[in-house]
Amino acid sequence: MRCTRRPPGADSRRLQCVLGVTQVKVAKENYFDGQIAENYDLAPGIFDPAVIDSAVSFLADLAGSGAALELGIGTGRIALPLSQRGVSVHGIELSPAMVTQLQAKPGATDIGVTIGDFAATRVERTFRLAYLVYNTITNLTTQDEQVECFRNVARHLEPGGLFVIELEVPPLQRLPPGENVRAFAVSPPHLGFDEIDIVTQQGISHHYWVADGKGWVNSMPYRFVWPSELDLMARIAGMALRERWGDWNREPFTPNSTKHISVWEKSS
Repeated sequence: MRCTRRPPGADSRRLQCVLGVTQVKVAKENYFDGQIAENYDLAPGIFDPAVIDSAVSFLADLAGSGAALELGIGTGRIALPLSQRGVSVHGIELSPAMVTQLQAKPGATDIGVTIGDFAATRVERTFRLAYLVYNTITNLTTQDEQVECFRNVARHLEPGGLFVIELEVPPLQRLPPGENVRAFAVSPPHLGFDEIDIVTQQGISHHYWVADGKGWVNSMPYRFVWPSELDLMARIAGMALRERWGDWNREPFTPNSTKHISVWEKSS
């Protein structure tokens, strides 16, 4: 399943500061605002305790006694339980509305947040671990932006630090010949369809949501990216692949895997 971050009519020309967080002015469009932020935690599947626990255990093991930086921290789905495991967590997030949802939750005062574009925003400290979960790297819709994200992560990592990405394998094998639309979410509160251009690696996710008797529609662009392409981006940024798995439980990554958990290490 892919996420989106903008209801119709959202104004992203200037981000407003949220109490208790650091603001960085950015011009990047914010797709995760208004109703999307308010209802994000209703997304089926990803808030399953077993799903969260396996991701948090994986990340806590890599962070050890060091600090972690989450790119696209959102409403704190991963950051909050990771912080509760004793890991110091800081987040970068484009959407103040998502951060407002995070701040309303227990334990949020232990997490620092900087508002900004995670491909360029700087935090004035270094970390043992940086991570991007749930396909968030694809919210950067050009190859240049994705490369800059890797470079920005490298600037924030300690020597020997680790960068983790959770990402869907591009689902081209699951497209019938001649088709360019694939359903990725079908449930009572949410229908989701990807419109895919296999030549440009560009896509648009279309979402139809129902909550509290109200419905809304939103769409956002994304850029899908292959594991080997990510490995090259990491090399450009001074990192090398350390391990790749088919899920958070460290199942092998195979030709049949639908996603991967990749870990790159910054050179010492």
